[in-house]
Amino acid sequence: MSFRIENDDEVLKCVHMNADVYKVCLQHALSTEKEEVMGLLIGEIDDNKEAHVSALVMLRRSDKRKDRVEISPEQLSGAAELAEKLADELKRPMRVIGWYHSHPHITVWPSHVDVRTQLSYQMLDQGFVGIIFSVFSEDKASKEQEIQVTCFQSVGSDTMPEKRDIDLYIVPTATVSEPCLKAMVRLPEILVEEERETHDKACNLAVNNILSAVYNDAELTKAMCHIAELVSLPLFTTVDKLYRDSESKVNKLKQEKENLLKQIKRLQEISHKEN
Repeated sequence: MSFRIENDDEVLKCVHMNADVYKVCLQHALSTEKEEVMGLLIGEIDDNKEAHVSALVMLRRSDKRKDRVEISPEQLSGAAELAEKLADELKRPMRVIGWYHSHPHITVWPSHVDVRTQLSYQMLDQGFVGIIFSVFSEDKASKEQEIQVTCFQSVGSDTMPEKRDIDLYIVPTATVSEPCLKAMVRLPEILVEEERETHDKACNLAVNNILSAVYNDAELTKAMCHIAELVSLPLFTTVDKLYRDSESKVNKLKQEKENLLKQIKRLQEISHKEN
């Protein structure tokens, strides 16, 4: 059976992504330079066919080949549960409305595999959208690195799908929301889980080989140090700054409250004297 989406069947007009979601997606994309990473986007699609992304779920890679990203049923189920929880908290129809993945050292344009994957998701939900972050791309002349982002859907038949560009708008946010903060803190845990899984698989293939066991342990230690230095430490600095900024705002609000209470008290005293 063939499936087809016509180009004029405009299911989605544009995507509005909260700045804190964009920040965490980018942090995830920059966490590894060798393999692609992937996550799911949570939000809602309004009556004007505009998507609003307000949360995300980082996915653990089951296949660490550099050009492979896959979603396991368990992780998809977990994302759906988070969307339901957010829907109850925010009293809005939140659900999984898209996916994102990284393109380290390659162009931002979706590959034919990306376009086919996107089409398969749209078979289940025609409002589903894909976002790609191109990272670690260096201009050979200036030696400067640049980050590019593209947002797309697929049109055409499942035998010859094509991409359709979707406008992406980043919506400023005053702070990092709780769901995004939790996802941000979860990143080092995901990377550690992936490295331990790789280590365990390598050990199972080299049973009773002492040299292989020593080598595998050394590689695991090296990977853990890499995660601590390049992910955990910068993350700690970021979270600490957020905490200090929040603490400063709370102190300012307390001071404003005290000043207002004093003004109210003075006005009440003046009012009593006049009466």
